[in-house]
Amino acid sequence: MPVMRGLLAPQNTFLDTIATRFDGTHSNFVLGNAQVLNTFPVVYCSDGFCDLTGFARAEVMQRSCACTFLYGADTSEALKAQIQKALDERHEFKAELIFYKKGGAPFWCLLDIVPIKNEKGEVVLFLVSHKDITASKTRALTDSRRESGGQRHFGRAGATGFSANRRRSRAVLYHLSGSLQKQSDSKLKLNKSVFGEKASLPEYKVAAIQKSRLILLHYGTFKAGWDCLILLATFYVAVTVPYSVCFNTEKDEGIVSSRGPPSVCDLSVEILFILDIVLNFRTTYVSKSGQVIYNPHSIAVHYATTWFFLDLIAALPFDLLNAFKVNVYFGVHLLKTVRLLRLLRLLQKLDRYSQYSAAVLTLLMTMFALLAHWMACIWYFIGQQQIESCNSELPEIGWLQELARRLGTPYFVVETTRTPFTNATAPPLLGNCSSNSSSHELMGGPSLRSSYITSLYFALSSLTSVGFGNVSANTDSEKIFSICTMLIGALMHAVVFGNVTAIIQRMYSRRSLYHTRTKDLKDFIRIHRIPKPLKQRMLEYFQTTWSVNNGIDTTELLKDLPDELRADIAMHLNKEILQLPIFDSASRGCLRSLSLNIKPSFCTPGEYVIRQGDALQAIYFVCSGSMEVLKDNTVLAILGKGDLIGSDLSSKDQVIKTNADVKALTYCDLQCIHLKGLYEVLDLYPEYSVKFTREIRHDLTYNLREINTPEVCGWD
Repeated sequence: MPVMRGLLAPQNTFLDTIATRFDGTHSNFVLGNAQVLNTFPVVYCSDGFCDLTGFARAEVMQRSCACTFLYGADTSEALKAQIQKALDERHEFKAELIFYKKGGAPFWCLLDIVPIKNEKGEVVLFLVSHKDITASKTRALTDSRRESGGQRHFGRAGATGFSANRRRSRAVLYHLSGSLQKQSDSKLKLNKSVFGEKASLPEYKVAAIQKSRLILLHYGTFKAGWDCLILLATFYVAVTVPYSVCFNTEKDEGIVSSRGPPSVCDLSVEILFILDIVLNFRTTYVSKSGQVIYNPHSIAVHYATTWFFLDLIAALPFDLLNAFKVNVYFGVHLLKTVRLLRLLRLLQKLDRYSQYSAAVLTLLMTMFALLAHWMACIWYFIGQQQIESCNSELPEIGWLQELARRLGTPYFVVETTRTPFTNATAPPLLGNCSSNSSSHELMGGPSLRSSYITSLYFALSSLTSVGFGNVSANTDSEKIFSICTMLIGALMHAVVFGNVTAIIQRMYSRRSLYHTRTKDLKDFIRIHRIPKPLKQRMLEYFQTTWSVNNGIDTTELLKDLPDELRADIAMHLNKEILQLPIFDSASRGCLRSLSLNIKPSFCTPGEYVIRQGDALQAIYFVCSGSMEVLKDNTVLAILGKGDLIGSDLSSKDQVIKTNADVKALTYCDLQCIHLKGLYEVLDLYPEYSVKFTREIRHDLTYNLREINTPEVCGWD
């Protein structure tokens, strides 16, 4: 399947933030709808508010956000008026007043009303916060009575209590705006936030997704191109690493290899793998819930716990170290084979290309060729090791010896004498048995080019069949490897060629379905002995409709989609008929309901759509082609593209009989509004039903109602 993009649509996160982060905490608040004048009904109620007042959420919803149900005998009439005025004028308001709980118990409440705006600057919600300050209010009044000069001290205590309660009450609002600071310096900054600059509140609007410019989208164009580049680099590694390991001849006495400088391609691949690790730490991913994760920390943790270790091993810079004159021993050089683990990343991405048959076919054949290349390298390595394992005599039955004899380049061993205390350095050997004074040097043999081609030939013939015998396994090691190769070949037949067969069948599935349907139709005609004229009409209709819709049943295809999406698709498919003047005054909901009752139809030349005297089942709109209206073999009308044919409506229980035949002159595409569905839609929209019933007769190109007596045109 294609790469999963995740949930990217802009979202209104205000209500979700309110409900998930602050519900059930110290926040006692309700949200009121500011667009419903006078009442301003509650649209959300926190659990804290329910606990504070004793009312259940269902009892609070849709009641006034002024919380008039909390008013009582001691509630100030002046404050009641001020609260209503603040709501009407949509401005911020705060006050201390007495409310009453559901059980009738009074309590002092610090009330805070804050308007919430949308992106247009319109007030759409009221955030009404409540704080129980009964304890502090009572304590302040008690302290004021004990102090001398009670009036002065009361004012101070009351102000102090008000400020503290006010600060706690506003805390939820600053949590929402993200302006609440850390506890270490919260006292100073919170006081500044409350009494100084006004904190910015979240807006009730659809917010676009915000991300850093340094974050890459996993579905972006750059990432897609980068993945293709990494794919090519991975295939390059998969080809060159096994070849360099198995066909490497630059060994001197099995100790140190004085390797030549690395190629530009090898250096480029290592740099690409290192850069890929860096980019993966800044690339978004899709979580299990479908959300796209943009947070850098979450991305880093996710990558570090999934593919980072494998990518790190594959990016070990052997060639870069060699380029900077750092000696790399042959044994360490073998570790480059771990880069083949990058192929596991390819398996992860195969599913996204599964809908592209050509791409999957290419990848499967490439993987098969790659496997044959690996087998060829191992086959050569086995034969070479058998030759190099000798001391002075060569084995006679290995496949490399057999190939050398056929090519006229046999292997032979030459004994050479070395002088120990000289500065001369012996040339590299392909495998020798050295002593203090003499050694055996292996000479001759086929070229690397001939050896590789022969190895690849043997690998492919063993993977695809049982081989042809011209290159055969002779030693025990070669026979064991041949057995493994044949087993792997059997598995590859099941996996690769099975998938190839399925892909090819999928590419021609539509054609196969056409032939199956045609055969079923012919069998039906033969079994039921359909007359030849009717048989010809059936076959012609089937072939023509197939050429129009390619055998796709729209109704069957869309039946599992949700009604909302199906209605939008239906409006697009039937936009021609819905653009008629009679539908101009219909609401969008009415048009959506109508579109679901419009069905496509197709007629071949000479086919009768309606017969005279039949019960009219639908109103027809001609999308293409031409038709004629006949009565007693007299042409009453000729219809073309854009014409509407049917009748004016009567009561739904009355059967409408047609007064003429309607016959197709050419291949015609029609859209049919079935009367049963039309009556149901008009019952749902009575305000439009009156206008439709009145104007339909004026929009019909020809009225087929039987009581209608049209004027007869003078041609046959």
